[in-house]
Amino acid sequence: MALLQANKDLISTGMKEFNVLLNQQVFPNPPIPEEAMMTMVDDWVNFYINYYRRQMVGEQQEQERALQELQQELNALSAPFLVKYRAFLNSF
Repeated sequence: MALLQANKDLISTGMKEFNVLLNQQVFPNPPIPEEAMMTMVDDWVNFYINYYRRQMVGEQQEQERALQELQQELNALSAPFLVKYRAFLNSF
């Protein structure tokens, strides 16, 4: 079953906003450990999931599927950011 268009639009908006958040990050000096950055990124993903949870439409199953897709997309967006952070740490 395909997602409702309203939920697809919310996923798209969430991805765009999350990408802006990632692109605005300036790596700290002194750097924080990689595990701490991973925790921060997980917290950001959870924040976005909780924010968009209230806006999803449709039956409960539809909402859960949309939230799962949003989470997968946000995790996919965060992976290159974490690779970039790892490279930053390795430069020290």
